[in-house]
Amino acid sequence: MATVTSKTLARTAAATSSTTLYTVPASTTAVVTDIQVCNSAASAATFTITLDAVDLIKTASIAANSTASFELKQVLTTTKIIAGLASAITVNFHISGVEIV
Repeated sequence: MATVTSKTLARTAAATSSTTLYTVPASTTAVVTDIQVCNSAASAATFTITLDAVDLIKTASIAANSTASFELKQVLTTTKIIAGLASAITVNFHISGVEIV
């Protein structure tokens, strides 16, 4: 029987070049359910998030001192990667989901 565990898949500051935020572990399926992006700077920024090298959110603007929320249901299989980047390191990613083993 499968075990389903809710968890934080990524909680990190963005880099200004594409960086792996999460890799699905061996023998596991992950379902991304929520993405929160926070810009704590006094100026606007942009960010990109990819799932398995496919753009999910591409160069989206985020206003100064604001948070953007995305609810979704995206399945990723073993070894698939969530990656992201932003135009400023003041952008933070919080990605939640479940792992199924």
